[in-house]
Amino acid sequence: MTIVLDNTTQAPTEPAIEKTALERFVVPEKPSLVGLSRAALAQALGAIGVEPSQQKMRVQQLWHWLYVRGATEFEQMTSVSKPLRATLAANFTLARPEIVAEQVSVDGTRKWLLRLPGEQAGDLPHEVECVYIPEVDRGTLCVSSQVGCTLNCSFCHTGTQRLVRNLTAGEIVGQIMIARDRLGEWLDTERAKGPGLPTEGERLITNVVMMGMGEPLYNFEAVRDALLVVSDGDGLGISKRRITLSTSGVVPMIARAGAEIGTMLAVSLHAVRNELRDQLVPLNRKYPIEQLLDACRNYPGLSNARRITFEYVMLKGVNDSAADAKALVRLLAGIPAKINLIPFNPWPGTKYECSDWQQIEKFSEIIFNAGYASPVRTPRGRDILAACGQLKSATEKLSARERLALRAMAMTD
Repeated sequence: MTIVLDNTTQAPTEPAIEKTALERFVVPEKPSLVGLSRAALAQALGAIGVEPSQQKMRVQQLWHWLYVRGATEFEQMTSVSKPLRATLAANFTLARPEIVAEQVSVDGTRKWLLRLPGEQAGDLPHEVECVYIPEVDRGTLCVSSQVGCTLNCSFCHTGTQRLVRNLTAGEIVGQIMIARDRLGEWLDTERAKGPGLPTEGERLITNVVMMGMGEPLYNFEAVRDALLVVSDGDGLGISKRRITLSTSGVVPMIARAGAEIGTMLAVSLHAVRNELRDQLVPLNRKYPIEQLLDACRNYPGLSNARRITFEYVMLKGVNDSAADAKALVRLLAGIPAKINLIPFNPWPGTKYECSDWQQIEKFSEIIFNAGYASPVRTPRGRDILAACGQLKSATEKLSARERLALRAMAMTD
């Protein structure tokens, strides 16, 4: 017996390489202006009768209110004429995703469960998760690109979920706007207070990583359009050097990502041999390590000042030997790179364990001595399932014992 998926024949025991989306986004009768490019905003204004000679000025006004002041209603836009505000409100919204739940970790990490509309009116809503990680030198927002994930990486909680649909550019940008709402980071708003948050002066969201739910390069156009809005200097203003797009290795899209998006790149590698990576990251059966590394060597703009980050999750007894570390160094020779060692973050039902810290330190020392210095960061948000590889849109009903175990683990790391 065989199973046919995406025109490839798989043995029944092998995990599928990719999933097919179950639903799609349908534009509502009154669409949101959040996430539109300047050109698309001008087109939207033209559709409601704004003269071409006025469109550039009006776009700049809307851009300022959306991405500098964080307006949620057209009535807040006092520099826009009342008649135009009324026309805008009759045809559009400024809707962001709806926050269903907010959790705050013992270490200050914040996770939001966000609700999005289903395909048709009356359908069950879709849900994604977004995480804010405050640290001494930065504040990182981890953003999702899909409801669920196209892929089936065996160590990843999100990979156990169905792929429901891609997010729109507006829904991706909306996650950043929601975070700024909750943190009070808009112009003339009161800043949030809490564990890990600076009270004044410093910017709260300094970095954005496309490392949440989903494979960004399987939702390329929406991710591209969203990140160009996010990096616009007259709005949200997060430099492309502070935006990182993470991929599991969609080789044909890597060069295009460098040329059309131009952000930093991270690659989920996790193994140095094809036979092991085939199990951990089944996409490797389609784009093996050799092809992936060739694409990385040719990433547009790659240099010592703009290195690729290779992510490597530390799995006990699986990929954490000294021989693996030495092979990793050999594998990346000649590529301007950093290696990010990620202690495995457990989730209910996983078969994997995190490597012992002593083993992680030995592995890290080999990497450091080879010039790929990158500190092993203490896992953040484990007690609320907000750490790398733990996100899942369906709310998990953990037992009291499981919750206590997660919290105890976070307290001891």
